[in-house]
Amino acid sequence: MILELPILILALCLLLALSSLIRGPSLANRVVSFDLLTTIGIGLIAVYAVMTDQPVFLDIAVVLALISFLGTIAFAFYLERSQR
Repeated sequence: MILELPILILALCLLLALSSLIRGPSLANRVVSFDLLTTIGIGLIAVYAVMTDQPVFLDIAVVLALISFLGTIAFAFYLERSQR
């Protein structure tokens, strides 16, 4: 099927982002890598929803995006307060 290629590409990107999360030199780089991981996960969920013709998975992707956004804001707030 034509949608298997995006799954493979996103899985490769997931592995690269995971390696960046593990070896990131600073906490800020690790936060960005974690945000990238969740964004790739949202992409994987969206492609899977299209593949299976199940739009309920898109609701899960939206919830994951909202939680990821709130987590990124919380980490940014923490980093700002720790630098003072």
